[in-house]
Amino acid sequence: MPFGVPLPAFARETFLKQARELADQEEESIRKELHGLAGKLGLSETDPPHGDTATIEFIEEQGRMVDIVKHHGRLADLIAVPKPDRDRNVGTNTLKAALFRTGRPVLMTPPSEPPADLGARIAIGWNGSMEAARAVAATTGLVADAQEVTILTGGGSEPDGATTQELVAYYRLRGVEAKVRSFSGKDIGRGLLSETQAAGANLLIMGAYGDSHERETLFGGNTQTVVDHSTVPVVLVH
Repeated sequence: MPFGVPLPAFARETFLKQARELADQEEESIRKELHGLAGKLGLSETDPPHGDTATIEFIEEQGRMVDIVKHHGRLADLIAVPKPDRDRNVGTNTLKAALFRTGRPVLMTPPSEPPADLGARIAIGWNGSMEAARAVAATTGLVADAQEVTILTGGGSEPDGATTQELVAYYRLRGVEAKVRSFSGKDIGRGLLSETQAAGANLLIMGAYGDSHERETLFGGNTQTVVDHSTVPVVLVH
């Protein structure tokens, strides 16, 4: 409803009826897309889901989007959200709720078709920060399954933070041989994106918003640069 605008009863009912019809159409479209993808991937729909095989489940709820993302996201191994479109003000609250209200890793996906071997070649942004350390800890399963892992480091490390070579040793203990690519420049966000492409990686993992989301949105920051300009899927951890 338009905020602060008095509406006669018939106008309110018309708005609500149209909103319900549009929501029903969108739900039907999403269901069809989900079932089509499930068929391609050989997944069955079960309610409730079980752990014997990979399955899908469609959940429909009414309420504020940020509250629903928070509720379901806190028991998700990975939350997938679309890349926000800041020009149209679409998707920003979804990403923010997933990052700041769940404590879980968030996969941000660009609008392009994902590669068939998504995650086979992974790049990891590392500066020794707490956010970067959380990203490493939350994605050990993804990294263990990758064919190639590249650690990207540039712009110096956080004081008293773990070094890049210590991260290499951390992965080696877990059977992962990681390469290191160092880069320089003031714009770390664009450097991460450029080096991810140069390394041939199709997935970037990084800590998110060492500064506040509001500050980076207003004044710019490394995470916001990646969110705005990435063309590859990115796993973000706050």
